[in-house]
Amino acid sequence: MSDFGRIRSIAARIRRERLFGIRMNIMLPILLLFLPGMAWGFSDPNIILPGGHQPSTAMEVLFYASLGVVFGATMCAVLLSFDGVSRDRASGMLEVRLAQPMPRRHQATALVLGYLQSILIPVYGLMVLCLVIVRIRMGEWTNLQETLVYFVSTGLILLWYTLFALLASTTAKEQGTAVAFGVGVWFFFTFLWALVTTMVAYASGVAVGEANDPAWVALEGALDLLSPNGVYHHLLETQLPTVDRGVPIWQTWAAAIAWTVLPWWALQRRMEALVP
Repeated sequence: MSDFGRIRSIAARIRRERLFGIRMNIMLPILLLFLPGMAWGFSDPNIILPGGHQPSTAMEVLFYASLGVVFGATMCAVLLSFDGVSRDRASGMLEVRLAQPMPRRHQATALVLGYLQSILIPVYGLMVLCLVIVRIRMGEWTNLQETLVYFVSTGLILLWYTLFALLASTTAKEQGTAVAFGVGVWFFFTFLWALVTTMVAYASGVAVGEANDPAWVALEGALDLLSPNGVYHHLLETQLPTVDRGVPIWQTWAAAIAWTVLPWWALQRRMEALVP
């Protein structure tokens, strides 16, 4: 069997284990609440958001509902893949797997694809349901470009958090340490990044939280390129002509490529240097 065939075989095995495992059964209600639930809520014709704003297009509703991806789907990605390596290390199987006639970087690729597919399949299914809900509630579909960006950007943020969790798993020798590191990274970018932005704004003399202040909007937009959640929102904002935070589209996609390539490269390097 070729290395490509081995990668597909390992990825398929991981996908089967995770898709029908106990963790997925626990996470599905959470995903249902955060994805279709938020799409249903934000597509309410009578909803009024803070500041008196009311979503008027299908893509705008999906943009606000993407909070469900940030808070729910990314956490599920971390919890599915945090023990991708540490579990085998604890059971003694890691030495056997690394001794297989297959380059370690290919094994890293198989891990990424297997765990990513495990979270993408249910999330993509629920995203289709979100599109249907928005169509029923608002009477319109997103166009092809908006739908493509919606799915690609969501796939990317789930890939990034899967990579973070697998990196934590290769570093930690115990599963408890691996999940703590993975959840810690998720917590930092999801909840504490706003504090980082506030501190930088304060040090720069920019008024904090002033939505009508161009300096604050520009600073927040620039710093969001350093956060996977921020890049995700930038990608979705490319389909909202009314939103402009001063970040060119090429910078957004360059940041997305960097968040994809660098952690993947780090995971491959870590796998090559890994000692069972």
